[in-house]
This record gives sequence, structure tokens and C-alpha cells, in this order.
Amino acid sequence: MPDPSIARFRRVVSSALASLESRRQEVNDLNVFPVADGDTGDNMAMTLRAVLEELDRVDGQGLDEVGRTVLVQTLARAALMGARGNSGVILSQIVRGAAEELASRPGELVDPLLVAAAFASAADAAYDSVREPAEGTMLTVFREMAHSLTRQLAHLSADKQRLGADVSEEQQDAILAEVLERAIADGERAVARTPEQLAVLRESGVVDAGGHGLVLILAGVVAGLRGDGAPLPEVTHHEPPKLTRPHHEDSRYRYCTNFIVSGTGLDDRAVLPRLEALGDSVLVVGDEATLKVHVHTDTPEAAMALFEGAGEVGNVDIADMRQQVAERDARLGTGRTGVIAVAAGPGMERLFAELGADVVPGGETLNPSTAELLAGIHGAQAEEVLVLPSSSNVIMAAERACELSEKPARVVSAKSQQASLLALVELDPTAALDENAARLEAAVAEVATGGVAPAARDDAQGRFKRGDAVGFVAGEIVAWGGAGSTLSATITILADARDAEIVTVIGGAAAPIPLEQVDAHVPDGVELEKHEGGQPSWWWLLAAQ
Repeated sequence: MPDPSIARFRRVVSSALASLESRRQEVNDLNVFPVADGDTGDNMAMTLRAVLEELDRVDGQGLDEVGRTVLVQTLARAALMGARGNSGVILSQIVRGAAEELASRPGELVDPLLVAAAFASAADAAYDSVREPAEGTMLTVFREMAHSLTRQLAHLSADKQRLGADVSEEQQDAILAEVLERAIADGERAVARTPEQLAVLRESGVVDAGGHGLVLILAGVVAGLRGDGAPLPEVTHHEPPKLTRPHHEDSRYRYCTNFIVSGTGLDDRAVLPRLEALGDSVLVVGDEATLKVHVHTDTPEAAMALFEGAGEVGNVDIADMRQQVAERDARLGTGRTGVIAVAAGPGMERLFAELGADVVPGGETLNPSTAELLAGIHGAQAEEVLVLPSSSNVIMAAERACELSEKPARVVSAKSQQASLLALVELDPTAALDENAARLEAAVAEVATGGVAPAARDDAQGRFKRGDAVGFVAGEIVAWGGAGSTLSATITILADARDAEIVTVIGGAAAPIPLEQVDAHVPDGVELEKHEGGQPSWWWLLAAQ
């Protein structure tokens, strides 16, 4: 029986690419290592697309005409030429390693024994391409899938390990799909373990993007083997990171630089130390005639200049990783500095959320626990977190939560919900924690706060009785009596305290005057900014700057 036709091979590669493309953005969003630039899915897809384009070029020819050895070598070169980024280059080496094993056994039918050998060679080639391989990456995941195939051979009957000439194409594809589907399951388990092996994945709350991409590719291979319309094997969906922390060793450099060097007698070993002096994440793969170079550096031109006189530089691709990280953060809604704010009332929670804060519900007494505040800090989609306690009673618990936090966190001394809200307007999510803390503390210092609430008991001095309106400014009683007159007097005193022309009024759940009617109680020369807060206890919360 002849080897599978080019058309069958193309169907499998096309299905693998389609599987990856269908969830490419998911893979991008998981990408935090080695740089959180959100392009792992893109880079892996580019490598596969280059292979598919090469197959399209030879489409219509038979393997007898092209020759399997020539075909797989051509495809390996296409993968190399199309590769970009760490993940793309490593995937090209997986393709190369598998291709070399297939080319070394001309005439042998592609069966589980040959596939297991090809996967083992591919895993070795991938590891050899990286100077300092890190466990918990796509290298680990592919190696585990290769081991899975080797283990399965021990449990397959001899007629399934080595297929005979009497096996039909459909039987051959079905047997290969069966063993590869088991490898997918082992790959899924390997992906799930990656956070245990790589600290940056654990800190960010994600699995390895490249490893997940490889599992998706193999799922597409299985679907392709099973024929048109076959469903993809189910692969777990993984959520994007809880935070983005591109702080590990190679975030110093700006440009992901990729290019091809063509020449004769090229020696990757001679140039590696010089490339490493210019940057890191260095990968140089290929042969004496063609080298694929990948490096993270601030000076792409200097990296290319190293090959002057040795060969011709082409296929140059340079990506600004800082821009990629910013775009990825914007896509995921993440930033450098985030805020959690203690709030009570559905309207207050909405107002804080609209300004970009994560809300920790304070309950009727506005008094969350340290554990609740710590959970809020860790759940924030940011590298660093400011805490707006919204009450003097919460400050101590908030400070303790910041001390216990695994990520940098600081308390801003906002002692009321309205102070927290007005300070939050000054947040710059792209700025560092200390800079934001200073901005928000300055805003709090400029805010005068007050409010009107019903008296909880009769006044010992006889000024008011339980249920009467009582007005406060800076924690001191300044007015009392009827709701309307007390509100008007309190607003006047508050506005005078800051010489303010605008006062923010936030209506509470039990306010006796609807918010739309509050304007009738505003003193001359003062404009109101009104919001429904729905907060308990306070009829109106007031603030002026």
C-alpha cells in the first residue's frame, strides 16, 4: 500500500490549522511567558499556515512524483521560513524533528510505531533548539504527548503497532486517530500541570499558552484523520490571566526580532554568544545553508549586522513587544494599577464599577473582613492594587489585607464612600502603584464630605429627636430638623468649606425626597451633580471639591 496521498496530508494539516484558528485568541490571551505580548496563537498559526501554503504549491502531485523524503524536508523548511516568535520557532522545530524521522524511513507506512518515533524526534529537536529550556512550557507538553504515544505502543497489538499492506486508508487513519486522541488527553493533563512548574504561570493564574496551542493542533489532526465533518475532540477552555505581570527576565527588551540568514557554511554556535550580548530569548535554528534567528533586543539592526559577510539577511519581522503587551492588556481589560473599593448600595456599586474599580460589598455596616478584602485584591485584573476603604472602620482591615497580599497593594485613606468615588476619578491604570497612590491621596485631601441621615436616637442636648434629619460635614453635626431644610443647610456649609460651585449628591435607599426633587432645596450659586446610590443608613451622601 502506498503512503497517504498529499491530499490526505493536506486535509490533516488544514484541520490542525482550523482547530488552532478557532481558538487562536484564547491562546493569545493566555500568553504571559516568556513575554506577555499576546501573540503565541498568532505565531503558531503563521507556522502552520506556511506549511499549508507549501502543500498547496505541490497540490495535484502524487507522493510517487514528489517523494516523501523531499516533501517532508520541503515542509520542514516552509515551517522554518514562516516561523515567528518563540512559539512559532519551537513549533517549526517540532515539524522539522518529525519530518527528519519520517524522511529517514522511506517506504515505511505511517503507523503508530512511526508516529511515536516521529514525536520523540520532534520533542528532542524542540528541546535542542532552546539554550535554556524551561519546564512548564510547550516543550514539556509536547514531550508528554510523545511519551504518551510510546507508552501506548506497549498496549497495542502487533498488527496495530506496525500496519500491514492489507490495511485500508480508512483503517490506517482510524488507528492513528485513536492513539493520537489518547495523546491529547495526556497533553491536556500536562497543560493543567504547567502552573505547578512555572512560577509566572502560577502567579498569573493561567496555563501555558504554547502547550494549549499544541493540544488544539493535535485535536485538529485527529479530526482531519477522521474525515470531513468529523467533530474536533473536546479540549478544555482556559480563562485568560487574572493579572498581567510582564516582570520576568526578558521583559527588559522591546523588539521581538526574526529574520532568515541564507548562505553557505553558516554556524549557529559562533553567533549565539554575540546575539545573547544584544538581548535574550535567543533561538537560532536551521542548517549550514539557512538559519532562522529569533531574539528579543533593543537593537534589531545590530542583531542583523552580526551576519554581514556570512550570508544574506531576509524575511525580517520586527514586533514592538511593549505595544503588543499594551494591546493585550487593553483587550483583556487589565492594567498595571487597579482599585478595589468598599461600597454599600446597588447604585454605589455601579458607580464604582463604571469608574473601573472592583467592588467589595460592605454590607449594612460597611465593614468587610480582612479575608474579603484580600480576596478582592487577588481577584483584581491588575498587577498592583489600591484599596479604597470608604470608612475609617475599614482602614485597619484594609492595611492588614495589603500586608498579606501576594501582589503589591496600598490603602488610600478615603473614609467615606463619596470620598472614595471622587478620588477614583484620578486613577491612571497605566501608571505605577506609588504614583497612583499619591494622586488619589491628594484628591482625598481636596474633598470635603458630608451627608444627611435620620437620627438614630433623641439628642442629649435636645436639638433633635429620633427620626429627624441630621446634617454632617467632616463628621460634625451642622444642621437638623426637617429633611429639606437640613439638606439645604448642609449643602450650603459644605460648599462654603471648599468654595465649591458643584456639590455631588448621592441619594440613599430610604431618602424622603426623590433625587429629581432635590434641586428645590439647593442654595443659590450651587450646582448639583446627582446620582442614585441606594446606600443604607444615609439619606444623602454629599461631597465637594
